[in-house]
Amino acid sequence: MIDWQWSAYAALSKSDLYAIIQQRQQVFILEQRCLYQDLDGLDLPAWHLLGWQGFGNERELVAYLRCLPPGVRYPEPSLGRILTAQPVRGTGIGRELVARGIAQAEITFPSQPIRIAAQFHLHAFYAQFGFVPISEAYDEDGIRHVDMKLIATGPADNGGARAS
Repeated sequence: MIDWQWSAYAALSKSDLYAIIQQRQQVFILEQRCLYQDLDGLDLPAWHLLGWQGFGNERELVAYLRCLPPGVRYPEPSLGRILTAQPVRGTGIGRELVARGIAQAEITFPSQPIRIAAQFHLHAFYAQFGFVPISEAYDEDGIRHVDMKLIATGPADNGGARAS
């Protein structure tokens, strides 16, 4: 079972922030061998969705994304830094993570499309949620990406994610 937590940057504990940075480094830099500037200044205005598994000192961050307000990276609200930890891949947690991110973006920024810069090999995954490509494939930090957009459908339930 996953304990979902929505937090503004200012509400993240030091331990939460450490877990986020550690997991992003593990997935994007070590696993994907992508050298890039992770601390890009965009975490501060973002809402962060953290998916925790386990209890107490055994609690581990296994899913994460950040939701940026319109005008920060794109004219639209956007989801980014979407990841699942290796042990939970293929379990459906990634689908739940993205669905929760979309739902919260629709609540927070109603009637606005949502944009992502998807790794190209995952464009079919995001298409399952209704995202459509809006750019040609391009290189970002040595990985093929494609910009995708989800047209707003109105507010949705956030699936029980808790805000903090």
